[in-house]
Amino acid sequence: MQKAPSRLHLAVLVAVHVGWALAHAGDSNAAGPEQHGPKPILPAYDMVIAGGRIYDGSGGTPYVADVGIKDGRIAALGQLAPGGARVIRAQGLAVAPGFINMLSWATDCLLEDGRSQSDIRQGVTLEVMGEGSSLGPLNDAMKRDMVQSQGDIKFRVEWTTLGEYLDTLVKKGVSTNVASFVGATTVRVYTVGYADRPATARELQQMCRLVDEAMREGAVGVSSALIYAPGSYARAEELTALAQVAGRYGGLYISHLRSEGDRLLEELDDFIATARKADVAAELYHMKAAGRANWTKCDAMIQRIEKARAEGLRITADMYTYTAGATGLDASMPPWVQEGGHRAWVTRLRDPALRQRVLKEIVTPAGGWENFYLLAGAPENILLVGFKNEKLKPLTGKTLAQVAALRGTSPPETMIDLVIEDDSRVSTVYFLMSEENVEKQIKQPWVSFCSDAGSLAPEGVFLKSSTHPRAYGNFARLLGKYVREEKVIPLEEAIRRLTALPAENLKLDRRGRLRKGYHADIVVFDPAAVTDHATYENPRQYATGVVHVFVNGTQVLQDGEHTGAQPGQVVRGPGWTKAAPLVVTPRGVFQ
Repeated sequence: MQKAPSRLHLAVLVAVHVGWALAHAGDSNAAGPEQHGPKPILPAYDMVIAGGRIYDGSGGTPYVADVGIKDGRIAALGQLAPGGARVIRAQGLAVAPGFINMLSWATDCLLEDGRSQSDIRQGVTLEVMGEGSSLGPLNDAMKRDMVQSQGDIKFRVEWTTLGEYLDTLVKKGVSTNVASFVGATTVRVYTVGYADRPATARELQQMCRLVDEAMREGAVGVSSALIYAPGSYARAEELTALAQVAGRYGGLYISHLRSEGDRLLEELDDFIATARKADVAAELYHMKAAGRANWTKCDAMIQRIEKARAEGLRITADMYTYTAGATGLDASMPPWVQEGGHRAWVTRLRDPALRQRVLKEIVTPAGGWENFYLLAGAPENILLVGFKNEKLKPLTGKTLAQVAALRGTSPPETMIDLVIEDDSRVSTVYFLMSEENVEKQIKQPWVSFCSDAGSLAPEGVFLKSSTHPRAYGNFARLLGKYVREEKVIPLEEAIRRLTALPAENLKLDRRGRLRKGYHADIVVFDPAAVTDHATYENPRQYATGVVHVFVNGTQVLQDGEHTGAQPGQVVRGPGWTKAAPLVVTPRGVFQ
């Protein structure tokens, strides 16, 4: 019988093996006992968000669980053993998919400051840009105009296509993900210019090709802004053709109506008709009934959308949570004076005879165009928030009535003078909507949310102009004022409409839900504390109550403070993987 090895003998054997292993560490060609041993055990997760109340984006009942993150994706949900993973304690907090801003004007802001501070601090992880105009495609003349028209934010235009612009943002570094529509106005300017006329057949073919190219580059759809020149010059046939191209790739047609006031219902019917003819999913930008005389139209607007949806049309809308909009003084002047672009507009305003015509039309009802001066009701309801000219910046935050009184000129004359002196449209806030209608719209299950603003910070170049409070508070206002305080909708429904609903409308790949395999865009916030602080008088105030934010698995907000991380990616639309170009002929558009 063989004698069992002694303890000393075993110790010697172990030492020999260990010494051999150390001597050959990193030698991939060495053969030895360790070759068949167990591989090192790697942590199952990079990070675990532990013990939070999960609102997964479905609108269903929340539940307490952990979220495991690995390689930028959600690896598991449940009761997880963290192993060697970093643990984020979320007991008593809500854990939700990152919020989607369906209309962001962070196009310039992110070139200046990629941290996207005012939105990140509200839980936004995706900025969707491109209302009517987009940062591509651009020709040489458009690039020159873009540089010449820059305000406080200066940047070089080193891209041509929309896809190149989005790649430029990510290469520079952004904290949020970015996506964009291709603007119908942009492709019109590229092809037709600023003339108020229908596109020719050849021009329309070129416009369709530009939309096709943008869709294959990852645009989420095509957008129109029909209240503003030169976008307002587009006819129904042009819009239908462009929407049809986007629809063939699964993209969305999204539009700012020609009128949100006196002709709201008629223009809504035209929008629905475009969606029907193009056979495309369509969304209404920042739904509203503007002007006191039109507030009663809100119910009819909702009913017409519901009727279209019942007929099988895929109609949705988005909105911001305020009773004031923000645009420019161009919205208070007739489209004809703006034909030809900004320089032509200012030149006409300097002409005494044309100036008198504009003054008359500003104060004349039923002029056949959307007149924000009249919709606001009084110059006291028009707030001036952004100037280029340093001499005019002291007027920032004053009402049109106040500035007119200071200058001793009528409010319409003051508007014309300010446009000329500032050589810009002058950023303006208009008080137009009712609180009752805001709540009615929030209740609609097909409505998502947008800021219709840049993503800013109360520092640096952003201090040179004011803004609308929605830039700092829109999403927190929904969760604090309308969910917690006024209980207009439950929290789980609000989160669905901040996340899964817009992601589904845009056909985004694995975004908008807390689900295994999805991108780890996650917000952790305190439902009892989330609050907006921005006001019209002092809009540069961050919202509070959002504790942590993760973008593609990287933490960008920790304990309410920005980490400086910039892990944002380009989020591309459904056409990006369907690269077969369209053939555009005089008879139509063919795959």
